[in-house]
Amino acid sequence: MARTGGKGRKSATPAGDDAMLFDLRWRRGQRDLTGPLSRIYGHQPGFDTLLPRLRALLARHWAERTADLRALDLARDVDPDWFLSQDMAAYVFYIDKFAGTLADLPARIPYLQDLGITYAHMMPCLKPRPGQSDGGYAVMDYRAINPALGTMDEFAAACAAFRAAGISPCIDMVLNHTAKEHDWAMRARAGEAAYQAFYRMFDDATLPRQYERTLVEIFPAQAPGNFTFYPDLNKWVWTTFNEYQWDLNWENPEVFLAILDTILFLANKGVEVFRLDAVAFMWKRMGTGCQNLPEVHDILQALVQAIRVAAPAVICKAEAIVGPTDLVPYLGQGRHEGRESHLAYHNNLMVQYWSSLAARDTRLMTYVLSTHFPESVRHACFATYIRCHDDIGWAITEEDAAHVPPMTGPGHRNFLADFYNGSFPGSFARGADFQSNPETGDRRTNGSFASLAGLEKALDEDDEEALDLAVARIVMGHALIASFGGIPLLYMGDEIGLTNDYAFEDFPELREDGRWMQRPAMDWGVVAGLATKRTPAARIHAAVQRLLAVRKATPQLASWVPTRIVDLGDRGLFAFDRLADDRKVSCIFNFTETPRQISPWGLKLPPGQGYDELLSGAPLAVVDNLVTLPPYGRLWLRQAG
Repeated sequence: MARTGGKGRKSATPAGDDAMLFDLRWRRGQRDLTGPLSRIYGHQPGFDTLLPRLRALLARHWAERTADLRALDLARDVDPDWFLSQDMAAYVFYIDKFAGTLADLPARIPYLQDLGITYAHMMPCLKPRPGQSDGGYAVMDYRAINPALGTMDEFAAACAAFRAAGISPCIDMVLNHTAKEHDWAMRARAGEAAYQAFYRMFDDATLPRQYERTLVEIFPAQAPGNFTFYPDLNKWVWTTFNEYQWDLNWENPEVFLAILDTILFLANKGVEVFRLDAVAFMWKRMGTGCQNLPEVHDILQALVQAIRVAAPAVICKAEAIVGPTDLVPYLGQGRHEGRESHLAYHNNLMVQYWSSLAARDTRLMTYVLSTHFPESVRHACFATYIRCHDDIGWAITEEDAAHVPPMTGPGHRNFLADFYNGSFPGSFARGADFQSNPETGDRRTNGSFASLAGLEKALDEDDEEALDLAVARIVMGHALIASFGGIPLLYMGDEIGLTNDYAFEDFPELREDGRWMQRPAMDWGVVAGLATKRTPAARIHAAVQRLLAVRKATPQLASWVPTRIVDLGDRGLFAFDRLADDRKVSCIFNFTETPRQISPWGLKLPPGQGYDELLSGAPLAVVDNLVTLPPYGRLWLRQAG
C-alpha cells in the first residue's frame, strides 16, 4: 500500500503492490461503469475499445498521483462516507475577493479554521475567455489558472496547504459547455471534423428551430435563444447560456474521455471536490426541454465511478438548480442509487427559507420539504445554503401552492419578487429583479444574504430594532442549514453580514450582470474588529462560529442521519427531527418577528423527559408549561442523558 511521502514525489510503494491496488479498484469500478457506458455509447462503432481506453487513461492518472494524495485515497477508500460527517462545513469564495491571489490564499486559512470550515470552494479559477465570461464559467483552458489569480503551481500549493489544514479544496468544472475560444472550439472553427463533433453544430436552421419549440431561455434579457449562427463556420452552434459558450456533444464518447482526462489532471493537482456545473443540460433530445434527461444520470454515474478508480479521495457535487422531482435523482435513485453524485444543491430549502420569511408562513415549506424529498439518501447528501453567488429563481409550482390556499404559483412568485426587490409595502429587503421574462411574468432575484434579510435597510435607517431583527434572521438561516442534514455552505462574507456591492455598475464588463451585486469583496477591516466591537458583524460571526462548533459536537446532525419534517400546527414555526439511532435532535425555527409559544406536547416531545437546548448549552426552559421562541428564534433540542 502507498505510504505518505513528499508532496511532489510519486509513491514509494513497490510497483507490484501499486498494480494490484489499481487492478482491484478497476475491477470494482467496472461493475458500475459498464451499464451506463453501454446505455450511452454501446450502439456506436468502436464501443469495444472504449473500456480498454478508459482503463489506460485511469491507470495513467493513478500512476501520476503523489504519495500524499494516494494516502488520502486509501483513507477514503476505507471510509467512503467521510463527507457525511457532522464535521463538514463549507465556505464558498472568489479567490481575488477573499485573498487577492493564490499565493496570498494560504495566509487566510487560519481564519477559515477558526470559523470551523473543512471544505473550501474556490469559485471559478480556471482560465476564462477574455472579456465577458459568465463570471468565469466560460472556460477557455481547463488546464491553466486565470493569470490574474496565479499559476497552476501556486494553485497546487494552495490545495496542499488546505489539505494540511484538514480542509478539502473544491473547484468548478463546467460540463455542459466551453468558451468558444477553447482549443477544442478553435480547432472546430478551423474545420477539424473531429473537434466539430465535440460540439452541437448544424448546417442550417431547420433542426435548431425545431428544438427551440420546447426549450426555455436561460438568460432571456441578455442572451435570448439557444443557438447562434457563425458566418465563418457557416453553421449554427448550440449556445444554451451565452453566445460565447458552446454546448458540448456528450453523445460523442471522445467528449467523455476528454472531460474525464481533464478532471483527473486537476485532481492530481490536489482538488478533492468538483462542482460539476450545468449538468442538467448535458443531453439533448428533440421535443423535450433538454434538461434532466435520463442520459445525464448515466453520464454522471460513469464519471463519478471512473474518478473513484483513479482518485478515490475525490467527490463530486452536481450543480442542478431544478425542481424537487428532478433534483433528488442527482443524488442517485433506482439503478443509480449510491453511484451518482455525492452532493447536490438543496435549492428548494433555500427558496422555502426566503418564501417563509417573507410570508411569515411555513406551511408551503413544510409541505414541499416533507412531500418531495426523502428523509435520507444512500452514500450522498445535499449541500444546504441560504445564499450563493447566483440569483434566486422562485421555484414555486402551481401544484405545491394549491396546498396552501388561497396561494397560487404565479401570485406567490410575483409576491416574492416584489418583496425582495423592496417594492412590497413593509418589506425589509434590499434586492433587485434579475432576468425578468415579459412572456411568463417570472422574475428572479439578486441580493446578498444580509441585504435580503434586512440588514442593509436597518443600517441605512439607523433603526436598532430592525437591526436586531435582521441579525436574528441571518443567524436563524445559518442555524437552519447547519442542522437540516447535509453540508452547510457559507458564502463568503455572510458570516459577517456583508451587504450588497453596487460598485459593479461602474465596470463595463460587469454592469450587465446584476448578480455581481451579491459578490462583495471580503472586508478584512471588519474582521480585524470582530473581537473588540459589538457590531452586527461581530454578533453574526460569533453566532455562526458557535453554530458550527455545536454541530461538530453533535453526531445526531451528521448527514447520514435521516431528517423528518414535523408539522407543529403553527404556521409561524418550522420543525424537523434528526432521527439518530441513539437520540433524536428536534430543531424548531420561528419565521416571524413576534414571539411564539408552544407546549412541549405541541413540540411533540415525549413527556417525563428532560431536554437540552444545544445552542445555549442549557436545559430547555419551560415556563407555565410553555416554551417561548423569540423573534426568529431557533432551538436544537436533544434528550438529556
